[in-house]
Amino acid sequence: MRFVASLILSLTLITTAQASSSNSKDGVQWRDFNDAAFAEAKRDGKLLILDLEAVWCHWCHVMEEKTYSDSAVKKILKDNYIALKVDQNNRPDLARRYQDWGWPATIFFNADGMELVKRAGYIPPKNMAKLLQAIVDDPTPERGAPIKENKNFASSALLADSIKEILVRRHDDAYDPEYGSLKLNQKFLDRDSVEYALLLARDGDAASEKRARHTLDAAMALIDPVWGGVYQYSTGGKWDYPHFEKIMPSQSGYLRIYAMAYRQLGDEKYLKAAKAIASYLESFLMSDAGVFYTSQDADLVQGVHSREYFDLNDKERRAQGIPKIDKHQYAQENGWASEAMVALYQASGEKKYLQLAQRSMQWVEKNRSIKGGGYRHDQKDQGGPYLGDNLAVAQAYLALYQATGERKMLKRARNTAEYIDRTFRFTIKQAAGEKGAGYAVSYAPATAIIKPQPQIDENIALARFAIRVHHLTGDEKYKAIAERTMRYLATEEIATGRLTEAGVLLVAYELATDPVHITIVGAKKDKQSKTLYQQALRYSGSYRRIEWWDKAEGAMPNPDVQYPALPKAAAFACANQRCSLPVFDKADIHPMVDALYGVK
Repeated sequence: MRFVASLILSLTLITTAQASSSNSKDGVQWRDFNDAAFAEAKRDGKLLILDLEAVWCHWCHVMEEKTYSDSAVKKILKDNYIALKVDQNNRPDLARRYQDWGWPATIFFNADGMELVKRAGYIPPKNMAKLLQAIVDDPTPERGAPIKENKNFASSALLADSIKEILVRRHDDAYDPEYGSLKLNQKFLDRDSVEYALLLARDGDAASEKRARHTLDAAMALIDPVWGGVYQYSTGGKWDYPHFEKIMPSQSGYLRIYAMAYRQLGDEKYLKAAKAIASYLESFLMSDAGVFYTSQDADLVQGVHSREYFDLNDKERRAQGIPKIDKHQYAQENGWASEAMVALYQASGEKKYLQLAQRSMQWVEKNRSIKGGGYRHDQKDQGGPYLGDNLAVAQAYLALYQATGERKMLKRARNTAEYIDRTFRFTIKQAAGEKGAGYAVSYAPATAIIKPQPQIDENIALARFAIRVHHLTGDEKYKAIAERTMRYLATEEIATGRLTEAGVLLVAYELATDPVHITIVGAKKDKQSKTLYQQALRYSGSYRRIEWWDKAEGAMPNPDVQYPALPKAAAFACANQRCSLPVFDKADIHPMVDALYGVK
């Protein structure tokens, strides 16, 4: 019976793999990335190649047109490989796993799922044919090919002083004093580095403020002067050679950081930059129903550089056409965009940005939610569920709660936090039992060929989200999520594995420090109360606990402060177990908070 069941399962897997195959214009028989493809490779004694592409990517188009259309390449593939093609936006788990090799990323596996070779970027036909044959001749993993699995994590959620010193020094050393941002060939706005610099600037560090301004000002070169929106990055170590794709991580991340910079620094050009990005999202990356799309291509004609096109004005561009827009409606991208729109609402006070976020998240709730507080990526997922979708949605709900005081938004954020904790915990089985830290990029059954691993950016974001939920609710289980995540982040090889890791410094700061705490006491229908709350939202910084207590709603979610009953709406600030006197004029809120927290 076991043999028959195994045979049926094997045939089912192979049939599934064959059913999912497709013939693209390059003539290669492509499969989806799944366990069935690996089962087929094992049956036929073949290797596997993964072409992990992005639909907006110029060199991905060139790779398809030139490399995979080459007759020698196609023959070697047909005879020796199972060919897998994946849109990285459609598989967040693979995108996170192989982001350092893309895009395109080309990954070679044996039938057991072991990574043999990894290559980044475009590979010309002759080079690809030689590489394909060389791997067939010697399918031994090259040095550094398999992703190393961490088995020894930090024992404490506290960042060791020695690691903190390294990270602080790297934060300083990574700054490019000539062009701003990081000392990299690719120029982009590294959001964690800028946010950490802004945090130091609030404490009176003039050099950090200068660095933040320098990078914020320089990165405006990537904002499209015609349509708005931001290009992904520039090459050559300067800001003059942009790659013209417009992807949601860049749009939402830049929008959020420019809105934050405006709240802290008060410079109108940062608000203008944020609005230019928001305008692009409304005009190009949003459906009539208010759902956000995924990206816009770098090329007008795929595979052909479009520098001259992007030098044109609006009328001239439209006369030639508009680069392709990826109209997939993913939960993750809608969560990112919605959180960013809320940030712009808080900075500007313009309600339309809040309404855009609310409409998007209403659609997500209706169309992407799954049982237990979780969310799908797409209408139907090939893998998953994914940490990225659930985290982005939870962050958006938390932002909406802070912006409106609407408690059902906090409830949804809490439910998803608990779903994340149940679903994505990363553990390793060892002789002494299970051990682990952090959260994996996706859920996969124990039998899966490729085992999901934690990823640093997602764990940074999860820790910061969980810390905020902990302070808003007083519930220790959310602090436990943050601490579990920090044990992963505080592991030396993880914390120090990249050029700079300001995000880990932000997590360490927030775990050790209470957030700025501002409470408006007054009815939510009261005009004065609304005015005070809007002013509180404009206070600087991202690490804030801003609450609105309407006595008609009962006790606060975390009633750790007792506020007096007053005849009219008032604002309070609390820190270090003491609170300010009430203020009734919106102009007095920011000076009151500054005085309590010692902000200069």
